[in-house]
Amino acid sequence: MDQMRQDVDLKKPSPTAWLIQHRAWRWGAVALVALAVIFTGYRYFFGSGETTTYKTATVTRGDIEQTVTALGSIQPKDYVAVGAQVSGQLQKVYVNIGDAVKKGELLAQIDPSVYESQVDGAKAGLAKLQAELQGEEANCELKQIQYRRYVNLAKQNAVSQDTLDQARAEMKQSAANIASYKAQIDQQKSALKGDEANLGYTKIYAPMDGTVTAQKTLEGQTVVSSQSATEIMTISDLDTMTVEAEVAEADVNKLSVGMPVYFTTLGMSNTKWRSTVRQIEPTPTTENDVVLYTVLIDIPNPQRKLMIDMTAQVFFLLGEAKDTLMVPVNAVKTDKDGNSYVMVMRDGQPQKQAVEAGLKNRVDIQIKSGLKEGDKVVSNPTAAVSKNYRRGPPGFL
Repeated sequence: MDQMRQDVDLKKPSPTAWLIQHRAWRWGAVALVALAVIFTGYRYFFGSGETTTYKTATVTRGDIEQTVTALGSIQPKDYVAVGAQVSGQLQKVYVNIGDAVKKGELLAQIDPSVYESQVDGAKAGLAKLQAELQGEEANCELKQIQYRRYVNLAKQNAVSQDTLDQARAEMKQSAANIASYKAQIDQQKSALKGDEANLGYTKIYAPMDGTVTAQKTLEGQTVVSSQSATEIMTISDLDTMTVEAEVAEADVNKLSVGMPVYFTTLGMSNTKWRSTVRQIEPTPTTENDVVLYTVLIDIPNPQRKLMIDMTAQVFFLLGEAKDTLMVPVNAVKTDKDGNSYVMVMRDGQPQKQAVEAGLKNRVDIQIKSGLKEGDKVVSNPTAAVSKNYRRGPPGFL
């Protein structure tokens, strides 16, 4: 037992040895912390400098268009607002909206009773004047016979000169009455012609081939025609439509009559309708302090897919290139001399490369020379991600 206790005591360190081991461990930990602080400080004050990651894009081939864009509204190229030239109650409408009509087809009827009575009255007045003319012509013939008789008697001194003069005057007066009746008859005929025309205006006929696209006046309503014709309906030719595009004043000088253009609609965004500019109207409109000019574009519409008041997104083609090299538009910069250049990645570093730029849109720009397909260019140098370490404290050399 005593021997075993003695062996255990030999394995247990003495108080002095334990204290030395504890102090060594603590100083070792302090040394490790000091090394970490020194390493961090070294990197902060004397680190490796700057590391930059560039956002790049690949030079590709494709088609590019340079365009001026605008919004427009689709309207029929040819249409007529059919109106009434006389007043009265709209008695009957023979067509509905959407009906196809032919030129000369009866569209509506205004109550003709008032105009029929005017025609009848004008005819009666004309007949009366014609009868009075016939009576006066007979009277004039009698006056002529009497005058010739008095002339013969005067040769024989059988009548006085006063009687002869009186007969001559009555004959001339009768001839004047005949002329007056003829003038009144002509006037009455003119009035009758006008009354008959007004009676004819009570029937409203189609002025052109087309489709009824609007009806402003309904059966039973009273049409009042004063200084201008009252609109009853609209006839439109839907086989040819016109896009009325509103172009900002900053872009209108880039356009010209005959230049190519295409547009899309909200319901058929994948369909491009191609045409040319027909007219640039010189008088602008102003909306919210923005000056806009109306540009007209005609487009055939045989299948009637384009409808009135559809909204069109219009693209005026300033230029286009097929199967050409292109890069993002923000990759191309201009130096102080106006020369274009890009930053090309070579061995992981950007290098300045002069290029010849061409057409551009909001996304891409054409590269005519200076690059080849597959090159990597810095697409946005200002967006490079940098990690900077300070070279030393302020004022450190």
